[in-house]
Amino acid sequence: MNREKVIVRTSFMGILANVILVVGKAIIGFLANSVAIILDAINNLTDAISSTITIIGTKLAHKKPDAKHPYGHGRVEYITSMIIAIIVLITGGLAIYNAIDFIINPTETNYTTISLIVVIVAIVVKIGLGLYFRFMGKKTNSDALKGSGIDALFDAILTTATLIGVLTSMIWGVNIEGYLGIIIGLFILKTGIDILRTSLSHIIGERLSKETSLEIKSLICKHPEVIGAYDLIVNNYGPERAIGSIHIEVRDDLTAKEIHSLSRNIAEEVFVQYGVIMTVGIYASNTSNDETKEIRQYISSLVKEYPDIQQLHGFYVDKEKMTISFDIILDFKCPNVEKIKNELYERLKEKYPLYNYYIVIDNDFAD
Repeated sequence: MNREKVIVRTSFMGILANVILVVGKAIIGFLANSVAIILDAINNLTDAISSTITIIGTKLAHKKPDAKHPYGHGRVEYITSMIIAIIVLITGGLAIYNAIDFIINPTETNYTTISLIVVIVAIVVKIGLGLYFRFMGKKTNSDALKGSGIDALFDAILTTATLIGVLTSMIWGVNIEGYLGIIIGLFILKTGIDILRTSLSHIIGERLSKETSLEIKSLICKHPEVIGAYDLIVNNYGPERAIGSIHIEVRDDLTAKEIHSLSRNIAEEVFVQYGVIMTVGIYASNTSNDETKEIRQYISSLVKEYPDIQQLHGFYVDKEKMTISFDIILDFKCPNVEKIKNELYERLKEKYPLYNYYIVIDNDFAD
């Protein structure tokens, strides 16, 4: 599947459908003097603009990496989604403003059967468009398409509200245009906020999902030489580009040639299955003698006394330099990291006074 072509083709279909809806609703809205239908048409116009921006963003995002941007341009898609969110927010604000103005200064509406038919057709088109956009967004992992799909489904709901307004006016002669306009505007604002929140979260950098994290570690630990997998970090540079690193613990007796082959195999497997360019670091198990085993067991039991410590790894004893080093992962909510680190140091120094200790605090990047 050519992701770029699929996104562009889907966006073009969205533009065509929305332009037709804009023209139809605008004509009916002005003839019927209906604020709700006109606002609905404006909302469809922003959808067409959003699809245009999606096409431009997708084209830019698929530019090849260069010397200035060696990780590619994939994050442009997140910026595209953010621009779409801003347009949606502006549209929602204008919708509410015009609706309030209509409530203060009402005008008479003149709905016909054609008005009713156009609104019903618009609902059907928007539902179909929304489901299609959402499906293609998941298929291509495009936030812009997902956002457009959600927006289109919201549009169907809002146009249904407009339909209620049309029926209310035609049957009972009651005009609820302004109030429907406010509801439409609020829904548009909510959609814009949701899209903006998702886009900003991607740009800031999100935690790898627990499911994916555990799957990657499970895949790596299937190799018999691997004792454990730690420090998984995955940086996202767009929907199709992720670069990561991981440390694996292996037996002390593995040769450099065996480690080289193992790390290459792991990197290849992770890339094929998850599309992540992975760098593999090595921890030696360092349990070749009874003393190091005893020290490790003691430290393992010691850290269990601290609920905020989630993991211990990277343990290493250097007999020549008389140093002991290890990494611990603390919960992000831990109130006093340095206090725990100092307590561990003091208790270890008391137990094994001849050694110096290097305790590394790792961030909880992944499960």
